[in-house]
Amino acid sequence: MKSLFYTLFLTCFFQVVSAQKQPNIILLFADDAGYADFGFHGSKVMITPNLDKLAKSGVRFQQGYVTDATCGPSRAGLITGKYQQRFGYGEINVPGYMSENSKFLGDDMGLPLDQVTMADYLKKLGYTNAMYGKWHLGDADRFHPLKRGFDEFYGFRGGARSYFPYKDFKGIHDDNKMERDFGHFEEPDGYVTDVLADRAINFIERHQDKPFFIYLAFNAVHTPMEATPEDLAKFPNLKGKRQEVAAMTLALDRACGNIMDKLKELGLDENTIVVFSNDNGGPTDKNASINLPLSGTKSNHLEGGIRVPYLISWPKVLKKNSTYNFPVSTMDLLPTFYAAGGGNVADLKDVDGVNLIPFVQGKNDERPHETLFWKKETRAAFREGDWKLIRFADRPAELYFVPEDTSELNNLASKYPSRVKDMYKKLYEWELTLERPMWMLKQEFEKYDNDRMDRYRTPEKVQIEMFSKPIKG
Repeated sequence: MKSLFYTLFLTCFFQVVSAQKQPNIILLFADDAGYADFGFHGSKVMITPNLDKLAKSGVRFQQGYVTDATCGPSRAGLITGKYQQRFGYGEINVPGYMSENSKFLGDDMGLPLDQVTMADYLKKLGYTNAMYGKWHLGDADRFHPLKRGFDEFYGFRGGARSYFPYKDFKGIHDDNKMERDFGHFEEPDGYVTDVLADRAINFIERHQDKPFFIYLAFNAVHTPMEATPEDLAKFPNLKGKRQEVAAMTLALDRACGNIMDKLKELGLDENTIVVFSNDNGGPTDKNASINLPLSGTKSNHLEGGIRVPYLISWPKVLKKNSTYNFPVSTMDLLPTFYAAGGGNVADLKDVDGVNLIPFVQGKNDERPHETLFWKKETRAAFREGDWKLIRFADRPAELYFVPEDTSELNNLASKYPSRVKDMYKKLYEWELTLERPMWMLKQEFEKYDNDRMDRYRTPEKVQIEMFSKPIKG
């Protein structure tokens, strides 16, 4: 009997020790932020001391990409660790943009139920999971975060909402209301960006003794352009949308800082993985975000649409104030978190992402990805090594050598036709592995996306001149 109790004691002891070694994981995900709108990317206008500090505490990825240039599909790739086109996730995420030829209704637009999420995987490792903020992976009850691996939820199911409490729900769809857990609608008691951080902090305090995962998907700095008077006052030299996005970014930075301060206060900072990234490039015409030195914006395949801020801090494991130069993707976060939590990445049979830890530690000096793909119906892009091909529906393909042409101004397609042909073929071969999209984009928005791309593909010196003066609303 004593032997049995001793065995049980040792089993429980080692389980506790093992759990304590598992890192906590916090994914801070911004919305529609500009690549250049952070101090750690060189901004002299934005005030982001907390995120700048986070960048110095870990690794800053010079070529961090998303799987799509728009909100919903990008989040689908993030949370499943693979190209969302492989399971037919539509290349749009708003019912009003859906083609009439689509066989699905608005309520059908959600992450398919047979897809395993980041939270599902971490739950298998003993993590308690919370999701706060913008879900945007399905409004219908069957797609709810609490049915996708999360234990706690406070946020909204849709793609955008006011940053201030709604005084009257009349005319407000349920997917834009703040929801606690499942079906309990309660408006925030303050500015949404701050409130989301407060909820996350409360969760940390309640779960500090066991490993936890927090996916905090801010709606900042997505429209509507709304900021507090106090934050706006910090930018007296700016006007219109540019002043508003600066104030909203300040609130975003403050919220992230409050969370990191709580980790330090509780002694959790050394063994907590904190990631900061963004869902797609900034939509300059909508929220006055800036993607310099990248050309393009949200919704197109120029670098300004798909390359995003990307930071990972894990003081216990990763070197501080370091950079990583090879291309990585947000779909790499799922296997990275799973491996860090003690899981065997070999168990992840159906993901396209990779565990980044060996790469950033220098244990693997190869590229995490020799190839990366992006696709929106007939438009697509293909990154092979340092070469990038962009395919259009209505114009010749373009070819860029990214290290020497970050702004994508020197189209080399006519100079290297054989490379264009070879990459075109490989892109087509990848497309043959994909599922048919469950819903399609209205053709009118194809033209809008192309026009937006052309508008913001200008030499950097011209862009600097464009944005040297305050952008007015």
